[in-house]
Amino acid sequence: MEDAVSHPATPPRHPRRPHRARRALGLLLPTLLLAGCTGSPTAPRADTATAAPQVTGPLCAALPTGTDPGNPSFLAGQPVDQALRWIPTLTTFEAALRTSGVLTDLPAGTRVTVLAPSDDAFAATFSEDNWDDLMTHHTDQLRTLLKAHLITGAHPIADLTTAGTATTLDGVTVTVTRTGPTTRLGDRADTVCADYQATNARIHIINAVLGPLPVTADGTGHRAH
Repeated sequence: MEDAVSHPATPPRHPRRPHRARRALGLLLPTLLLAGCTGSPTAPRADTATAAPQVTGPLCAALPTGTDPGNPSFLAGQPVDQALRWIPTLTTFEAALRTSGVLTDLPAGTRVTVLAPSDDAFAATFSEDNWDDLMTHHTDQLRTLLKAHLITGAHPIADLTTAGTATTLDGVTVTVTRTGPTTRLGDRADTVCADYQATNARIHIINAVLGPLPVTADGTGHRAH
């Protein structure tokens, strides 16, 4: 029997394509990484790109700024009734709105401009007894008074000035004129810190109380709040 000729086993052929692919990928990765580092920057999120609200007026410097609680950027994300609570000079006005329910009577989503008299403005207008009487026994008069400080639509003060007039929720049309660094509303109130933003609202702090109620303050000082 003839011996079988022994042939050395032929080593299996290894395809070279995977090696080439790995090599190509190794060359490509640095290029991709470099492109990722040098390409166009990612667009900023919309909420970080939005400019902070700019309030203007002589009283603004005395109110919360920067990162202080109640600063304009923080208030811009608050419902208007909550935003008013954070402004330290509006305690009387905020309490009156809360007691009267005028804001909660507005349809959901209504945009509103608030002409908010400061605590000093209320103290210069109503005696302590008169104000307490309004808050506890004369809700209808209180609601009418507060409606004299609300305008439908969230209007920057510049837009109100351009329009020249504004009609409040009590049906009265007041003139709006620029007077140097402030804006005059009617014939007695000036903005002292304008253009706070809140959800669906603009808040302009004013230095006098609007509306038809008579002045009863006797000039003896501020009421306790």
